[in-house]
Amino acid sequence: MTNDVHQAPKPVGAYPFARKAGNLLFLSGVGPRVAGSDGNDSGVPGLELDHNGNFIEFDFEAQVRSVFANVKAILEAHESSWEKLIDITVFLVDMNRDFKTFNRIYAEYFPDSATQPCRTTIEINRLPTPIAIELKCTASVAS
Repeated sequence: MTNDVHQAPKPVGAYPFARKAGNLLFLSGVGPRVAGSDGNDSGVPGLELDHNGNFIEFDFEAQVRSVFANVKAILEAHESSWEKLIDITVFLVDMNRDFKTFNRIYAEYFPDSATQPCRTTIEINRLPTPIAIELKCTASVAS
C-alpha cells in the first residue's frame, strides 16, 4: 500500500491513506481538500477564510462531494471501490448546520438501502485543518 494517490490530497500527518488487513481495507480520516493542496484553506472546495480565519465563503455541499471523491480515489487506488464500503464514520464540526445536507447528499451516493454501508455520525469540536467534514471508512478488497 502506498500514499501515491494522485486524485486525493496528501495526508496531513504521518499516516497512510489506507491499510489492508486480510480482505478489509481501512482508510485513515479523509477530508475534502483537493489533490495538491498543502492543508490550508486554499485547497478546500467552497471555503475561503479572511486573514482572521473567519468565513468569507462556506459551501458544505462542495466539501461533502469532494470528500466522497477523495474516498473513491483512495478506494480505487487500493483495489477496492465505492460499492465495497462496509462502514463509514462521519465527523462533522457542526451537526445542527450540516447533518440535514449531509443526509441528502449521502442518499444520492447510496440510493439503495440494501447495499448502504453502516454509518455513524459524530459531531466534533474541530478537525486538524479548516474543514467541516472527515470520513473514516472500511471497505472490502480481494484477499
